[in-house]
Amino acid sequence: MKVVLQNLTKQFPGRDKKSSDVVTAVNNFNFEIPDGKLIGLLGPSGCGKSTALNLISGLIAPTSGRIYFGDDDVTDLPPENRGVGLVFQSYALYPHLTVRQNIMFPLENLKGAERPSKAEMERRVLEAAKLVQIEGLLDRKPGEMSGGQQQRVAIARAVVKMPKVLLLDEPLSNLDARLRLQTREEIRRIQRDTGITTVFVTHDQEEAMSISDMIVVMKEGVVQQIGKPQAVYDDPVNLFVSKFLGTPPINVFEGRVKGGRLFIGDEPVLDVSGAPEVEVWAGIRPEGFIPDANGPLTCQLRGVEVMGRDISVVCAHEKCEAAQIRAIISAENAIDEGSATVRFSLKPRKVHLFDRATEARIRFGADAKGVN
Repeated sequence: MKVVLQNLTKQFPGRDKKSSDVVTAVNNFNFEIPDGKLIGLLGPSGCGKSTALNLISGLIAPTSGRIYFGDDDVTDLPPENRGVGLVFQSYALYPHLTVRQNIMFPLENLKGAERPSKAEMERRVLEAAKLVQIEGLLDRKPGEMSGGQQQRVAIARAVVKMPKVLLLDEPLSNLDARLRLQTREEIRRIQRDTGITTVFVTHDQEEAMSISDMIVVMKEGVVQQIGKPQAVYDDPVNLFVSKFLGTPPINVFEGRVKGGRLFIGDEPVLDVSGAPEVEVWAGIRPEGFIPDANGPLTCQLRGVEVMGRDISVVCAHEKCEAAQIRAIISAENAIDEGSATVRFSLKPRKVHLFDRATEARIRFGADAKGVN
């Protein structure tokens, strides 16, 4: 089911009831979610991603704008008539009911011709339980299960009535690191098996990038960028997006462009022909550094962390925004840990320039000429 968000805006009253101030949680959101895809809504706390999810579900009404499921305008429909399945961060399972009864609950609430027979309910419950691999736990109660198992029950309950759209609101936040990894892989598998259009809300960029067909990066209610995860990582439109995506995060330096070259401090570190001569933020991805005894960028060496296949070179530079720089290089490279400094060349495709004032992306080289 295709989902279209058209000029979607949600405003809430300010805390001071005497004031006319409002808080805009979602601001003029336009997006078409393709049929059968998994979309990650991504951003820091308070960016509006959960509000956008609740607007799609019908739990809250928009201040303005329209929501379409396929060609049907569902903006004014209540949640129960939209055909959505919801999975919450808190699981929201009924503790006094068994797993079987929890999964069956939405089917029992269907009315009239939509309500299946008891035998059909049992069949669909077993089918949903098998989908999330808990068919052997149907007679247990939630309190007898691990967090990961409870999350699977919540997913089974959401998909048992085969919703048009599946909505997941930070469903992995309560799980430990190992379970988060396993469960996000399961969510991707389930979505592919069912083909249900799915919206996944998270603040964890690694989570969103690993399972989403497309990601939507939000900040303060405004969509910053939409695209395939790798494309957004490789080609951020502004400084916020570049800093939000990536682990370790991008290294940001104060720089300036002069004579077609990027200067960090007094060192010309990269040819950036086509870029305007302005003060910039220079973002360098951790994998963008090349150890080079004659390299143009000199940093103060702080240490080397061996990670097996790779090495993390921890260093510093007076023009870096953060206290430490992390350069990820191959373990085949030898770094003299006794040296006070380390020099690097830079990979042009891993260096992004941003206007110091507006933080908008500045393109250079082939990109400045419109060539990808």
